[in-house]
Amino acid sequence: MSEHTGTQASYWIETAPGLPRPALTEDIGVDVAVIGAGMAGLSTAWEVAQSGRSVAVLEAGCLAGGVTGHTTAKLTALHSLVHQRLRRTRGPEGARLYGHSQMDALRRAAALVDELGIDCDWEDAAAYTYTLDHDRVPEVRAEAEAAREAGLAAEFVTDTQLPFPVAGAVRAAGQVQFHPRKYLLALADELTRRGGQLYEGTRVVGLHEGEPCRLTTEAGYTVTARDVVVATHYPVFDRAMLFTRLAPRREVVLTAPIDAGRDPHGMYITPDENTRSLRTAPYRDGTRLLIVTGEHFTPGTSDSGDHFSRLADWATEHFGPLDFTYRWATQDNDSTDTVPLVGPLHPGSRHTYVATGFGGWGLSGGIMAGLLLSALIDGRKPPWTHLYDPRRLGSVVREAPAFLRHQAKVAQHFVGDRLTPLAGGGRSVDDIAAGDGAVIRVGAHLCAVSRDQAGRVHALSARCTHLGCLVAFNRAEQAWECPCHGSRFDLDGRVLQGPATRPLERRDL
Repeated sequence: MSEHTGTQASYWIETAPGLPRPALTEDIGVDVAVIGAGMAGLSTAWEVAQSGRSVAVLEAGCLAGGVTGHTTAKLTALHSLVHQRLRRTRGPEGARLYGHSQMDALRRAAALVDELGIDCDWEDAAAYTYTLDHDRVPEVRAEAEAAREAGLAAEFVTDTQLPFPVAGAVRAAGQVQFHPRKYLLALADELTRRGGQLYEGTRVVGLHEGEPCRLTTEAGYTVTARDVVVATHYPVFDRAMLFTRLAPRREVVLTAPIDAGRDPHGMYITPDENTRSLRTAPYRDGTRLLIVTGEHFTPGTSDSGDHFSRLADWATEHFGPLDFTYRWATQDNDSTDTVPLVGPLHPGSRHTYVATGFGGWGLSGGIMAGLLLSALIDGRKPPWTHLYDPRRLGSVVREAPAFLRHQAKVAQHFVGDRLTPLAGGGRSVDDIAAGDGAVIRVGAHLCAVSRDQAGRVHALSARCTHLGCLVAFNRAEQAWECPCHGSRFDLDGRVLQGPATRPLERRDL
């Protein structure tokens, strides 16, 4: 294992920090309010503004600083093995609509880069889904056929430029890799110049649906809007219980410079080996930056440090000695029927919409969501509206096995944690070392207790403020994580990632 696993920060955020934007400090009114400033939120705001509507984007953190700022930045319609799965569960037409909608997203991004002159390290590249397992070759062949039928320039191949042999792969030409922060910050700047309002550090905690709708921020300000879009990756408002159809997962990312001669020239992913994904990006002095992702796990069930180590071992094994420069973790939500949930927030919605469940493909998915939601707000219905509609009922039977597996895991934590006779294995506060944390029983209460590197003790309620599941400590990232729905909190209890909107309560030891 490499002893150096890099600076714990996102390369995309470090190399494109952007200028800070103000928080909302007054009541405002707009045609459309968008909650969340990742790829889906900013794409939606851009498209809405093009139709002449006034728009405000409300972001709890910073623009493109959440999931979008921690991606591997592949802009592709080849989403692992999705097309052959959809052909089986939604029929050829469902797979075709999926492929066409995702390729439309790529073309939309290309047009904006050209129109606005965005410098975002845009590179055309082929995307590959490969397997090392000869038993999975028929599945990969089926994906090549289904992706080709869905409109991608896809083919089955056995040769790649990876530094190891594969049993087979789907190759899709005409895909893209780029710098997502440079792209979105440029889009945000142009949106502002055209009258859009963008606010950072503005957490939305209340939604009143009506005509108009009203949003309430944590600071007590009100945003009035005809239409509201919830684009917070995991919905912070969920009146259709979408959390029952979303499974959060976390993955780790490592980067290291390599000589241009070792560039595998493409974007690669395999479901093998607990997922391995890699690509390169332009770096300094003519070298390339290798970006490797994998080791997925459910938040709150594992410490990401072990996953960083395993991923570093894998990268070193295949690319030789590496000096890892950056490391970070990313989080995605998988819908139980494979397809993102983009459309009306719930069956009774008239003016509220949601975009979630992108399953690790939120760049093309987010751009697609912007195009789809802006059309719905305009009263138009693109051909793939029904495919992504969160209210869809036809997939209930098809998604039942995945749905039940996910709910069984949630129930294991939600119910099992309450039956735990003594959390923390009987540990006391004195047992917690610097940089560590544990859930321990203090009197009648379960407390999330950590000790920072300076030796200070932080004590919080151990119940997630979303639905009350018991949080667990991720030592490598110094965060408390909920295994049920993926909410994350810092040592002081502040929300790092939703769906929770309220911090963990402080406890006095």
